[in-house]
Amino acid sequence: MSEASKVGFIGIGNMGWPMAANLVKAGFAVTVHDLNPEQARKFAAEHDATAAASLADLGGCDVVVTMLPTSKEVREVLLDSEGGGVAAHLGAGAIAIDMSSASPVATREIGADLAGHGVKFVDAPVSGGVTRAADGSLTIMIGGDPDAVAASRPVLEAMGGKLFEVGSLGCGHAMKALNNYLAATSFAATSEAVLIGERFGLDPSVMADIFNVSTGKTFCSENLLKQEILSGRFGSGFAAGLLAKDVKIASDLGEDIGIDAPVSRLVRDRWAEARDGLGGDADHTRAGTYWASKAVREQD
Repeated sequence: MSEASKVGFIGIGNMGWPMAANLVKAGFAVTVHDLNPEQARKFAAEHDATAAASLADLGGCDVVVTMLPTSKEVREVLLDSEGGGVAAHLGAGAIAIDMSSASPVATREIGADLAGHGVKFVDAPVSGGVTRAADGSLTIMIGGDPDAVAASRPVLEAMGGKLFEVGSLGCGHAMKALNNYLAATSFAATSEAVLIGERFGLDPSVMADIFNVSTGKTFCSENLLKQEILSGRFGSGFAAGLLAKDVKIASDLGEDIGIDAPVSRLVRDRWAEARDGLGGDADHTRAGTYWASKAVREQD
């Protein structure tokens, strides 16, 4: 795919903005669309890009990237809105790349419907947050037909530093959800261990030091416990609502394919409770203090 290829980008939010900016920097002709038209116009004014007045304006694109909240919004913009969504305006052979955190099962359903329009579908969710989105070093987990994935790589390489091809369509979304499920599980377990230890008389800071040179070491203990939680900063940049969503996707996937995964259900409910108690926009690192305060209230 040459630098002259036209790329549409739908969803110019905290992540979408820097990702689309990196596509412009890579030399792609970028057209952006957002639910908030002013956001798209602002991006176009600050970068060498075009703001789409409607989804139909993306019809001339070779590739359309979506970075949206859930599979519901992805289906709406690609297939269901404005007389058939973007798919109704794309040429045969165009590629849609969903980089949202979405349902693997829904992704396969969307892919089947897009194929009826002659549009190929690739799922390529990301890990790394806003910082890595800005510097183009995101980790990207890619699922899809090998030919479609190969054609998508130049676009994805403009946004990511580590690209993993993980299987057929939907496997990227499955991998992202399962990774975040593991992270959410270790966070919940670490929070409980600290709560119990502190109540018994242990120093949480010393506990963190011991975890990090012992078998209890996790991403949470190494990167969040002292830096975000014990410090009171709570500034990881990842919202509780987003993590709760990803854990639910992983848990639902197990149920959809007939796997009994009781730990995933427990962690799903735990994070749903934190999201509802804190608010979905709260930094996810506040969940530990929420659970601690709840445990104290229940004990009293």
